[in-house]
Amino acid sequence: MTTALSATAAPAARTPRGPRGLVWAVLRVHRTALVFGGLALAVATACLIWMYAIADDARRGNVPCAEPAHDGFPSCASVEAITVDNTYADGIDLLTAALSYVIFPVAAWAGGALIARDLESGTARLAWTQSVTPARWLAAKLAVPAVLLTAATGTVALLGVWARQDDDPNLVGDWYYPDVFISTGPTAVAYPLAGLALGALTGLLLRRALPATGAGFAAALVLYNVLERTRENLWPTVTRTEAGGFELPRSAWQMSWDGPTRATRAMYHPQSHFWPLQYVETGILLAVAAAATLTAFAVLRRRTP
Repeated sequence: MTTALSATAAPAARTPRGPRGLVWAVLRVHRTALVFGGLALAVATACLIWMYAIADDARRGNVPCAEPAHDGFPSCASVEAITVDNTYADGIDLLTAALSYVIFPVAAWAGGALIARDLESGTARLAWTQSVTPARWLAAKLAVPAVLLTAATGTVALLGVWARQDDDPNLVGDWYYPDVFISTGPTAVAYPLAGLALGALTGLLLRRALPATGAGFAAALVLYNVLERTRENLWPTVTRTEAGGFELPRSAWQMSWDGPTRATRAMYHPQSHFWPLQYVETGILLAVAAAATLTAFAVLRRRTP
């Protein structure tokens, strides 16, 4: 009786292969990218914490200089003029640019390494013969990096906003600068997700690693440039018309300026338009990501039995 019970209980103790196995398989296959991304996140986190620590000194040191020195202004050519404010501004600028350009390596990697390489080498078909359907394979391929990208870029974006403190434009740039705009709102997360979906789609369409890498990068470049050129039109501008002349505040993103005539007319986005513009652009990016993902599943379904 004891032997019979043990024999029947043994198969039940085995853990069936399921989505968890696919997740670990994706992580294991792409561990190099995972390690590189983890190191980049750690470096960015450390740098932003340092930027926050020196922010007060940077604001105090952000004073004008003169050449030659006079009236208490230091010489622009002196060593004293190269202060912590330069370090802070350069550090924020570098990390801001890096976060806004994440879409490009993500799209290239997704097209070449994540999808096309598995199709080209036959690894994907091998997985499909081991009780893993093509749809589940693609879902795992997309879900795992999507979660990691969302966590990483969201963390860096929040730390970046924290490190910027009062957003002094002399130190961190104006809100409407392309890199600043992308890296300080939800677009920081939406751009990499769109790049991931576009890269995956190119990988499924081309099925060869090198062409898919280039095509994924190109698709991301087109999307990035189209949105950058049309961003000002994503939300209605404010029009200001006055007799004589007037001056817009620095925080205004100026679109057009007609004057001086009998009346000066300006069209611009005030700083209060930052969030509406962010939400609209994020919605567009997520729509692109969703459309590319659905198309990728449709392509996979048509090309597999």
